[in-house]
Amino acid sequence: MHVTAPVREPLVTNGKTIKDVTQDISRHVEAKPNPLWMFAMAVSLALLTVGTYAIYRTVWDGIGMWGLNKTVGWAWDITNFVWWVGIGHAGTLISAVLLLFRQKWRTSINRAAEAMTIFAVICALIFPLLHTGRPWLSLYWLFPLPNTWGSLWVNFNSPLLWDVFAVSTYFTVSLVFWYIGLIPDFATIRNRATGKIPKAVYGALSLGWTGGAKAWQRYESVSLILAGLATPLVLSVHTIVSMDFATSVIPGWHTTIFPPYFVAGAIFSGFAMVLTLMIITRKVYKLEDYITITHIELMNIIIMVTGSIVGIAYITELFVAWYSGVEYEQYAFLNRATGPYWWAYATMMTCNVISPQLFWFKKIRTSIVATFILSIIVNIGMWFERFVIIVTSLHRDYVPSSWVMFSPTIYDVGVYIFTFGLFFTLFFLFAKFFPVINMAEVKSVLKSSSATEQQNH
Repeated sequence: MHVTAPVREPLVTNGKTIKDVTQDISRHVEAKPNPLWMFAMAVSLALLTVGTYAIYRTVWDGIGMWGLNKTVGWAWDITNFVWWVGIGHAGTLISAVLLLFRQKWRTSINRAAEAMTIFAVICALIFPLLHTGRPWLSLYWLFPLPNTWGSLWVNFNSPLLWDVFAVSTYFTVSLVFWYIGLIPDFATIRNRATGKIPKAVYGALSLGWTGGAKAWQRYESVSLILAGLATPLVLSVHTIVSMDFATSVIPGWHTTIFPPYFVAGAIFSGFAMVLTLMIITRKVYKLEDYITITHIELMNIIIMVTGSIVGIAYITELFVAWYSGVEYEQYAFLNRATGPYWWAYATMMTCNVISPQLFWFKKIRTSIVATFILSIIVNIGMWFERFVIIVTSLHRDYVPSSWVMFSPTIYDVGVYIFTFGLFFTLFFLFAKFFPVINMAEVKSVLKSSSATEQQNH
């Protein structure tokens, strides 16, 4: 009995040629902005403008403009910081880890995911910078520079300082990785450019790329080296962010499960945001032949797996709190589920544990509409997870006399709106002026994809 092996779906559909790839991806850079892009950009700039006022008031009047108080010293600011850093995780994972594992399906989505990483980290850094109270001095105090008025050095034992090194290193490596990958595509657009200004700009950005065999050899070597450097960062960055909490003695924070749990949650929310952006980009720029249902299904499987890990982490936290016999720890988790912030806990559990399980059904994980809706639900849930961890652990301390409720002010919300405006403004500029898909890497998988498609037909 002859059994034929199942043939994988092609990564690029409709028998695209190398010329088609160049034309389809370059035309968005070369064409004038379309009305839909102009509208989206206008909305982003409006959010940025509203948020800028909130930033101005926060810097001018101090962080007393936020809803923080003597018990809840961290709230929306650190919630948003951890959330944005988490969103930035998927880009490096798709670029570095999947490159090392030779996963070819990453080629159509890695460019936008890397850009998303950089923009998300920029948004994340705004919150600790503002939280220092005097941003114009904070860089001096955060980095290990000797105090010119004495012998005071920063505290290297503090995980808050580890954050500075981890996030700044992550940002630097991600930026270099992203730019190195853009160089061959910049050269392609340089060669196609007709105007003097585009030719000069993309010529400068392409760093004199010739496309010779030696150039490609060095390009691939550098990509592998950067992937090797970036892969530990995927694990280390959010591990160190989790240690901001895990090294404290506050009930609900003092737990060893935080590092792997935070990393899984970061990948979970990061992939969800990549899906949200890629589905929109796919539709607006008509890239259905490059970002296929196969790409979306594989990403949904990763969301399903990491969502399940996060769900197990929630259950483990509850079990450990009960098993520990520490009444403060037990009360912290009881208060999360049944206290005044029960609605945030219920939202977190529904969005992060229940909703990803829908992806077990192939019909749902291959549906564009369902994926788009669930990707937004996941990121709402992950924001509430960080809110629950931070606020519900702080608002009721050991002493009942210090129990308070946290309520965000319009300036808390305004700074958050600013980061959304900044993120989408940067992303839309990227999508217009840079090739949103890696042409060089898509061409490298084109032959096998076309051959596979011909076999299917």
